[in-house]
Amino acid sequence: MISVCLLAFLTGCGLLTGALSPRIDHLALGNPSNATPTGLTPNNYLMTKPQFALSYNRKRGIPNWVSWQLDSGWLGDVERQNDFRPDSALPEQWERVTPTDYRRSGYDRGHLAPSGDRTNTQVNNSATFLMTNIIPQAADINRGPWVDLEQYCRYLVDRGKELYIVAGGYGKRDAIATGKIIPPNRVWKVVVVLDAPGQGPEGISPQTRVIAVDMPNQNGDSDAPWTAFTVSVDSLEHQTGYDFLRKVPKSVQDSIEVRVDRGKQKIRR
Repeated sequence: MISVCLLAFLTGCGLLTGALSPRIDHLALGNPSNATPTGLTPNNYLMTKPQFALSYNRKRGIPNWVSWQLDSGWLGDVERQNDFRPDSALPEQWERVTPTDYRRSGYDRGHLAPSGDRTNTQVNNSATFLMTNIIPQAADINRGPWVDLEQYCRYLVDRGKELYIVAGGYGKRDAIATGKIIPPNRVWKVVVVLDAPGQGPEGISPQTRVIAVDMPNQNGDSDAPWTAFTVSVDSLEHQTGYDFLRKVPKSVQDSIEVRVDRGKQKIRR
């Protein structure tokens, strides 16, 4: 069994790839904010890992967004590693967020790419606990409709679907950790559902199902269904300034980004 310390070192440095992860482009639908892997964009800093890709915001101490692909190859029976830790892959001179920075903050350490979406290996599950994949999230949202949508996504995969997902937050709430972390005011997710796994973005058509949600990052909605927060992709692009499906042909974007998917099923936790 691989030790937690070794997992942290190898996943943080990006040294474990290959058979531990399917060969997937987590930015196959595009880079929503045109993030770059250079110090010239410290608040839109691109990081690519075997398990997901993300844009990190140095000033806010959280990811702007995290993007990942999900199919049955990522799912297994590995237990939750629960090894929250700083991300050693950030530039050496940058201050790193630690798990204790969330202590007594009033927020959960909320995953963007869920632990439950990476259960095929210890290494892949452990990677989801890097703090660059974590945002301050209100408990009622994180443990309520947010997790319900995560479970619904895996329900779709269990029924043969392939998903491309991007999630993040926008807006600002009062800072925590003596100003080190600025929580978002809203949290959002976009899920592209492909009926035929293996086709990738080429399989997206005007009939492709796209789920988008926009949730308040506050307590009080623990029993609300995730379907209560569905919006159009166009609406999220307006709120965030991002272009979520930039690699999809414009004619297809125009068709699928205006729709609001009301949801077909709620999977209870």
